[in-house]
Amino acid sequence: MKKSAISLLLFACFATSASAQEERKTPYWASITAGKAMMRTGPGRNYPGTFLYQRADLPIKVLEVYPSWRKVQDPDGTTGWMLVHLLSDRRTALITGEGTRPIHDKPDASSAIRYRAEPGVVGRISKCDDGWCRIDVKGKQGFIRVSHFWGTDPGEAID
Repeated sequence: MKKSAISLLLFACFATSASAQEERKTPYWASITAGKAMMRTGPGRNYPGTFLYQRADLPIKVLEVYPSWRKVQDPDGTTGWMLVHLLSDRRTALITGEGTRPIHDKPDASSAIRYRAEPGVVGRISKCDDGWCRIDVKGKQGFIRVSHFWGTDPGEAID
């Protein structure tokens, strides 16, 4: 395949992904995909940076959509703008609260505890329903109460 054909194919894939994200209704959840992501005061590189995030998979909430930019809110409630290519649709969660949080074998408080996660730990979530989500923290899986992390809306179900 010629270099120009590969470039065109890559551009088409990126454009499709970007346009699909633009069609989403706000607010919605995403995560930082890059190892370094700058939050800015406005939707452009000419706006001052306010914070450099150095944590891939950190959950964020997308509040507004602007071409190539997203206004986001971080777990501390800080809002600002990030380039869309620094974000992913991957659902993640940040463990919150005081002390460790139990990660259960099943979505039931009486089920066995597989491990405990410290506040500040980030994991990937899936299969959320009835106040519980499946969480994967670096290959260790289990179920956690949604009240023990930041990364979902109240009553939200995720397949």
